[in-house]
Amino acid sequence: MNARVLVVDDEEAIRSTMKQAIDYAGHDCLLARSGQEGLDVVERESPDVVFLDIKMPGMDGLEVLKRIKEIDDMVEVVIISGHGTMETAHTATKLGAFSCLSKPIETDNIFLNIRNALEQRRLKTEVSSYRELASIRHEMVGDSNALKEVTEAISRAAPTSSTVLVHGESGVGKELVARAVHRNSRRGKERFVQVNCAALPEELIESELFGHERGAFTGATQKQIGKFEQADRGTIFLDEVGDMSLRTQAKVLRVLQEGEVERLGSARTIKVDARVIAATNRNLEEAIDNGTFREDLYFRLSVIPIPVPPLRDRREDIPRLVGHFAALFCRDNNFRPKQFTPAAVDLMSGDRWRGNVRELRNTVERLMVMTPGETIDTAEVRGVLRGEPREGVADPAASRPSTLREFKEVAERAFLVEKLREHGWNISKTAEEIDTPRSNLYKKLEQYQIRQDSDA
Repeated sequence: MNARVLVVDDEEAIRSTMKQAIDYAGHDCLLARSGQEGLDVVERESPDVVFLDIKMPGMDGLEVLKRIKEIDDMVEVVIISGHGTMETAHTATKLGAFSCLSKPIETDNIFLNIRNALEQRRLKTEVSSYRELASIRHEMVGDSNALKEVTEAISRAAPTSSTVLVHGESGVGKELVARAVHRNSRRGKERFVQVNCAALPEELIESELFGHERGAFTGATQKQIGKFEQADRGTIFLDEVGDMSLRTQAKVLRVLQEGEVERLGSARTIKVDARVIAATNRNLEEAIDNGTFREDLYFRLSVIPIPVPPLRDRREDIPRLVGHFAALFCRDNNFRPKQFTPAAVDLMSGDRWRGNVRELRNTVERLMVMTPGETIDTAEVRGVLRGEPREGVADPAASRPSTLREFKEVAERAFLVEKLREHGWNISKTAEEIDTPRSNLYKKLEQYQIRQDSDA
């Protein structure tokens, strides 16, 4: 790999010797005679590796190192010194130096440090890319008013240590909300530990949450650290918390009240500092009335409730979501991009999406894989949507209206269906034709339960 290597040293002989070695290795060598000149080169040329003298007139190497890291933290800096000490090396390492070399420097050490520094830079770049991708993957996409209310609630909840209860239908993105709260909190750099309470059988969930000692039960051949302990100083996300048994609920309540857990098979209490975010698609207030959920736990969990709207209540976000999921799929699978036509997106925007954002994502992926061409149009979308179970809706025009309001509603519905058919169920064109905003047309479609698969 051809790299840009900067040498910052006030001695001409050192600069000349190192340039010869760097040129021989096939890299581009940049030179600077002082700390300030070196900083100017870093800002202008963006080197990959810097060899930096520690003792120079004016600005010393440690100060230059600090400023280089402020300019570009990805630059790997090798400190060189004729008076190297352990203290100097320790200080330089704390400031972000890759390594420290003593003068005179052997040519092999120059080659070795360049090679290792470039590998370190490559690894850092990869990690940064993974983090960026993870951030994109867990991004909440859309700018509807309904989603803005969610993001506003997240921004208010995140800086606190209060428990959060995220509730909404299956597939709306409750985990994304939980991750956003964690990511924007003071605990954001600590662990985010997720537990799907619905996926764990009763006999295992307590062991999973609180851990166990060796021999605590049949099959416990070794000690296990529970999820609450793993989330110490971080966040634990209890997904589908409404599926917990009353016995487990009582133990979770104790953790919230006392800040401590007991592993199964142990009488010793362990202090834990984990923020709890819970999520459910159940109506917990009804569960309390039915005796299946503890009221005291509910009050503990719902200090900050965050409702997440279903996709049908934020249809204006669907076009952006379609593009987002298509891009993610292509990136994850090294897949050739395909283009959704505006009419196809409009058709998808008019669907009910009972499975919410999760169903939409799966549908986008299915269309990306199964569509043979490079363009996804209404025919492809209609074929996929037809394959999903839809509610049969009787035409209100078939029944005789008994009031003026009913007559107006029947007439309005018939008018909308007629215009939609005229424009091939293209939402944008229809909205333009009848002189109404797309958002208003979507509301009318929902109000009158107008679907292409039942009205076309």
